[in-house]
Amino acid sequence: MKSVTDTGTVRPPLNLALRALLRADATVLMRSKISATLSILLPVVILVATTFGKSQHRLGGTTLTIGLALVIGLLTSSMLGFTLAIAGDRDTGVLQRLHAAPVPTWAIMGSRMGVQVAANLVGSIIVVVVGVILHGLALDAGQVLLVLGAALLGGVTFLSIGQAVVGLVKSSAAVLAVSRVIFIVLILLGLVGGTGLLGDTLKSIAEWTPVGALMTLFADILNRAGWSAQDGWALLACVAWTVVCAGIGIRWFRWESR
Repeated sequence: MKSVTDTGTVRPPLNLALRALLRADATVLMRSKISATLSILLPVVILVATTFGKSQHRLGGTTLTIGLALVIGLLTSSMLGFTLAIAGDRDTGVLQRLHAAPVPTWAIMGSRMGVQVAANLVGSIIVVVVGVILHGLALDAGQVLLVLGAALLGGVTFLSIGQAVVGLVKSSAAVLAVSRVIFIVLILLGLVGGTGLLGDTLKSIAEWTPVGALMTLFADILNRAGWSAQDGWALLACVAWTVVCAGIGIRWFRWESR
């Protein structure tokens, strides 16, 4: 049943509007070959490269290697894919036109995030399958489901961080620069800092970063380790980052760059 807005515009049924938005966003994402390729190709390259010589042991073993590949894929698709797509559409006026359409604003952004989350899950499945084949890791059904659950949580966390960047930074060029800096900082702090090579203080900080927390969850799931307090804190860290960054992104988001 159609409804009428305050301005007299006929609003289409919500289910039809959502289907149209999801279809359009999925089409755009599939046509964005660079983003899709990087988010899958880069993790696969890491998995392939670590099968040679002692590379795998230098990264901490099979489980940490697969966890690293999963994190890189999720971070790339969210920070360098989703974020830049939103900023680009805002600069070109696409978001402003969608905002003027008789569609709930939450549906516009919800559709984009939903499609990106689905793409993240597909990418994570590919990474896990390739990792299991190349590194000979045996996973049971429960582990696979837990890995995908952690990937879902990590993807949402990184998307929230990206949404906060788009909310606070207006131009697409600035968004690109800030996203790259955040990408590098998260990777270096979460991975290098987590090893303890930079000192105990940075190691403690790294455990509370999204990358550090997600690496903890992936490592314990793949190692079949029982649930521990460390996993609980890692889960709490991911949820906290998601809530805070999503709140910032929603509060300060603008539909046009001017």
